[in-house]
Amino acid sequence: MKILLTGNNGYIGTVLTTELLKKHYEVTGYDVDYFYDCNLETVQIDNIRHIRKDIRSIKEDDLDGIEIVIHLAGLANDPLGDFDPKLTEEINYQSTVKLAEISKKKKVKRFIYASSQSMYGISDNQRELEEDNSQKNPVTAYAKTKWEAEKKIKELNDNDFTVVMFRPSTVFGVSSRLRCDIVFNNLVACAFTTGKIEILSDGSPWRPVIHVKDLCNAFISGIEAPKELISGQSFNVGIKDGNYTVKELAEAAQRVVPGSELVFLNQHTDPRTYKVSFNKILTTLKDYFKPEWNLDKGGNELVNYFKDINFSENDFRNMKVNRLKKLENLIHEKRINNRLEWI
Repeated sequence: MKILLTGNNGYIGTVLTTELLKKHYEVTGYDVDYFYDCNLETVQIDNIRHIRKDIRSIKEDDLDGIEIVIHLAGLANDPLGDFDPKLTEEINYQSTVKLAEISKKKKVKRFIYASSQSMYGISDNQRELEEDNSQKNPVTAYAKTKWEAEKKIKELNDNDFTVVMFRPSTVFGVSSRLRCDIVFNNLVACAFTTGKIEILSDGSPWRPVIHVKDLCNAFISGIEAPKELISGQSFNVGIKDGNYTVKELAEAAQRVVPGSELVFLNQHTDPRTYKVSFNKILTTLKDYFKPEWNLDKGGNELVNYFKDINFSENDFRNMKVNRLKKLENLIHEKRINNRLEWI
C-alpha cells in the first residue's frame, strides 16, 4: 500500500512515519521542512521517499502511484493560524481542497484528513460535543479553515473516493521533533526544567488530550477499517474520560515531576473551553482504534525522555520546540519570506 503523508517531518508526522513503516506500508513524505532541523535527538528514518515542497505547490505527478493520502500538513494550532490569517486560508483551506481534488482525479482510494476539535470553539461545558449534531463555533483563523475544509472535501466523497476526517484532541507525548507549545507537553517540560508549573489562567478551561501514538493509531484505523464504517465521516479522536481541565492537566504534570510547584497566575481568561464526546470512534472503530495511553503513562514517558536527552530550561525555551518562534526566526534570518516561502 503506497501512502503519501503530508507533514511527515512535523511533531506528529515523525511518529506516524515510524508507525506506518512498522506496518510495512510504503511511505512517501511531503513536507515544506520548516522544522527539518528541530530534532532533539538524531533519528534515522530509512525506506521513505521524501518530497521537500510547499503544500501550496502540490502537482498531480506528486501523487503518481499513491493509493492513500494522509494529510497532516498545515499551519498547526491557533497561534500559528493567527500568524497571518490570509496565509492560513491559503495553506489550511485552499491547499487542502486542492490536494483532495487532485487525489480524487488521480484515483487515490482514501483521503484521511487531520482536522481539529478547535472548530467547536466556545461551548456549553455541561455536555460533551458530538461530531455531527453539535454546533460549530470556530473563533480563530485556524479553527475556521479546518471546519471549512472539512465541509468542502466531504463533497468529494463517493464510492470510489473515501474521505474520512479525524479531529484530534490536543496532542501530547514524545516525538524526536517535540513541541512544547501545546498544553500537556508544556506543563510537564516546565515542571521538569524549572520546578514550577505556571498556569496563565485560573485553570478552569476544559481541554481534551490524546497521546501522539494513540492519534497515529487513529489515522491507521482510517487505512484499515472497512470503508462503510468511515466513508464521509468525522471522528473526534480521544480516549474514554479524556476531557480535563487545565488544572487537572497541571496536577498530572505535578504527579510525574514530584516536588514541582503549581502556580496559577490568573493573568488572562481563556475563552476556548469545550468537552468532547469520543463515543463515536470508541464504538464505530472499536476493532481498529485501540488507545493505550493516559496522562500518567504519557507524562512519565516525557520525563524519562527529558532525562535521557538532558533536556534543560534553555531547551524548553528554545525555538526548536516552539513552532511560532521557529517561523519567526526563519523570517528574521531571511530564509523564508513573509508568505512563508523558502528564499
